[in-house]
Amino acid sequence: MKSTLTTGLSATRRVAIDTPRTIDFLGEELRVYSTPSLLHDFEVACRELLLEHLDGGEDSVGTNVSMNHGGATLRGMNVNMTVTVSKIEGRLVTFDLLAKDDVEEISRGSHNRVVVDVERLRAKVAAKAAKVFK
Repeated sequence: MKSTLTTGLSATRRVAIDTPRTIDFLGEELRVYSTPSLLHDFEVACRELLLEHLDGGEDSVGTNVSMNHGGATLRGMNVNMTVTVSKIEGRLVTFDLLAKDDVEEISRGSHNRVVVDVERLRAKVAAKAAKVFK
């Protein structure tokens, strides 16, 4: 990790709510932003912010998330997602999450990511796979 990774760093990402990001089980007239898509978009925003402050060969993986999803965002609307680094403890980075659509706040929460050495993680996963998929 670079010394540029500090608490208070923030980024805002604008997401257009297209059909793949919506639920389909309530019919076409109720195509709204799905919670799994909201979570995915938060994770992407956090990872993208982190990548700007990581050394070569480093990346991050999500380890914990806590969020609410209290607003129905319609297909065709936009969401502004703001992620802010709130704590850094060694390789563990915690983010505050906030999402607002064109009308209201739709989500708040927190997300933890751990900075990993990609090659070390690859070796660990390969060792586990060798035990499982003999």
